[in-house]
Amino acid sequence: MENNRRAFIKKLGLGSFSAFGFSENEFLLDSKIKKEGLTVLFQGDSITDGNRTRNNDWNHVMGHGYQFIIASKLWFENPKSNLKFYNRGISGNRVTDLENRWQEDAITLKPDIISILIGVNDTMSVVNNQNPQTIETFETSYRNLLKKSKRELPNVKFVICEPFILENGWVNKNTEIWKIEIEKRQKVAKAIAQEFDAIFVPFQQLFIDACEKAPIDYWIWDGVHPMPAGHELMARQWLKVVGKYMHF
Repeated sequence: MENNRRAFIKKLGLGSFSAFGFSENEFLLDSKIKKEGLTVLFQGDSITDGNRTRNNDWNHVMGHGYQFIIASKLWFENPKSNLKFYNRGISGNRVTDLENRWQEDAITLKPDIISILIGVNDTMSVVNNQNPQTIETFETSYRNLLKKSKRELPNVKFVICEPFILENGWVNKNTEIWKIEIEKRQKVAKAIAQEFDAIFVPFQQLFIDACEKAPIDYWIWDGVHPMPAGHELMARQWLKVVGKYMHF
């Protein structure tokens, strides 16, 4: 029986999670997943939203950006795996906004993998003193998302993406505050990833290193939102890091 389970997981392309603290028993797929394939949900703010449509127009439903690139590549390379991808990013969202809509925009979709990128709007609220949200609120709400998900979807796995900025556009004003506040949220994201045995995808140093190849505005045009090359950079990083554990 155990050999059959191992073979089944390998066939689905999930590989082994043991390198990241996941045992195969923790990721045994229920009958729904075995029949219907793997469902991946992308959640976050405008970077994930990517001007997606809110209907069933599949020409635009994934939006444009890293999540579109990831889904397109994996759909193309795995036509028989019945992969499902959802984008529920909403422009302007903070982590508390995610918490308020989590039941509808996450739990009811019954994803097997939830990828979250959040934090830049939480940072901006402090920088601009617009209903600022403390780091304690950020951490509590973020943890609540994952706790609720685990309660209702015990087998769900998380991909926690690191929020990021570059010194350009909006970030050129109050640069030091931006750096201090984004670093706080980066630390929280990484700590929560460790707490929940999630896959952590680092982006900040990736963008910093990329600026050795081309100017800042080649990668991020306003300090926050990536250019097309920036989204490609993110997609490759996500696939590289997540692929180590899921063998995409």
